[in-house]
Amino acid sequence: MHVLFREGVAGSRQKERAGKLLDFTWRELLDGGNVLARLQHDEPISPVPLEVYATFHELGHRHPGLESALEVCRRTRTWTALEMMPNRRLGVLNAERKLGLPPSSDFDQAVGRTWLGQLPEPWTVQLHIAYDLTHTVFHLTNWGEAPEQIPPAIADYLARYLPAWMEDWADLEHWDLLGELLVVDACLPRPTLDAELWERYAAAQSATGAMPIQRRMPQGDAARVFDLVHHPTLVAAFASAMATSRALSAVG
Repeated sequence: MHVLFREGVAGSRQKERAGKLLDFTWRELLDGGNVLARLQHDEPISPVPLEVYATFHELGHRHPGLESALEVCRRTRTWTALEMMPNRRLGVLNAERKLGLPPSSDFDQAVGRTWLGQLPEPWTVQLHIAYDLTHTVFHLTNWGEAPEQIPPAIADYLARYLPAWMEDWADLEHWDLLGELLVVDACLPRPTLDAELWERYAAAQSATGAMPIQRRMPQGDAARVFDLVHHPTLVAAFASAMATSRALSAVG
């Protein structure tokens, strides 16, 4: 929703709806940030409240009590010593940046510790590695807002190998991962915006707008189906917004 609101490519009405939905989420689901404050109180060293709060902070929402509590935790050695995947560390650093906080560690060094930052053999990419590299790009660019933040060596590496990866996952009909890779493509200095791949991707979408994880839509209990398809559906919205935005920018 934040990406749809930020990019505004779905039209003024959809942008307004996205903004209202985000405001509703802050006001009702997060109780004006109190839910995040309670989570931070229960798990004071968890970075999750900070990461979620950062998105709403960008939209103008504030919770001074949560900010004070987070600052206390960030002063501990544990905050920088927390063990996590390298791309998760980038997520924390990006959240700190969005909140205007001093970085808890060096961003460039954190990038260098990721799989993508080391430019490994492209044929070693498997499912979990592929998700790791997409999220590295998401955090580098603040979810597509700043494509220019991708280091040139990484951008060149992706420009060379991303088309083959997208083709592979399209052949496997893994729509969730393909969607994330299409976002990565839209973040590159010269995105391919491959029309044939997009047609295959769009054809997988159900009449309801939902996107399956892989192959076809699951059947059965509605709650179970929602659990299975909500992530790939959000990814589809993310990918579509980013690709449309880049295509319009190229025309402009």
